[in-house]
Amino acid sequence: MADLEQLAFFATPEQPCGYLPDQQSTTLFVDPNAIITTENYSTLSDLGFRRSGKHFYRPYCENCQACTPIRVNAKQFKPSKSQKRLLKKNVSLKAQTLKADFHEDHYLLYEKYLHHRHADGDMYPPSRSQYRSFLVDGHSSSQFIEFSLEGELCAVAVCDQLNDGLSAIYTFFDPELSSLSLGKHAILWQIQEAQKRNLDYLYLGYFIKNCRKMAYKNQYSPFEARINNQWLNENEMESLARESLLNK
Repeated sequence: MADLEQLAFFATPEQPCGYLPDQQSTTLFVDPNAIITTENYSTLSDLGFRRSGKHFYRPYCENCQACTPIRVNAKQFKPSKSQKRLLKKNVSLKAQTLKADFHEDHYLLYEKYLHHRHADGDMYPPSRSQYRSFLVDGHSSSQFIEFSLEGELCAVAVCDQLNDGLSAIYTFFDPELSSLSLGKHAILWQIQEAQKRNLDYLYLGYFIKNCRKMAYKNQYSPFEARINNQWLNENEMESLARESLLNK
């Protein structure tokens, strides 16, 4: 693991949680002025951190452990029957990987997506400067995957390459094409891409059981979750749950 001893960390004051009502949240941030190498980034991801723009963070709540870092074991992943059907349905989608940069058509799709899907979120209303700081001006490892159908842009997935995997940062898509389940397709594509690059994992961020927007992340099996400062696979989590019930 990379040496993180030279990095400074800061905790935010408590503030209303953006995912769970009636909860307060605290976030631990890496010094935003620090230069984060891919080696550092990989270590931070292994410790449960995520990236948003140039900020690397993880939940640091004293009385809540609802946000659980989760990653898919890409090398062992095999799509379920429904996931195979989705891949077959979207066989005409074309994917192209680009370096992170500002593209007007990407931004207009992002703007449309937020207006239709996340008008109640903290990224609304969208602006070009906000889009740049969130997705374009991030990290040197960042890549944009364009998905197009019959030559028309329909989705963009942003991911970073780490030493041991890909980190799925954000996906936005044309809300008028909801029947194609483009968000799910983008995750499946990134898992397959991790396999092609001989990488171990696709990091999906935080699974939050009682938050509808985050609850989908355990649908890609086998996955691992970081619990009690260690990554556990599904069998280990089941054993931990049984042990917890016995102790009660």
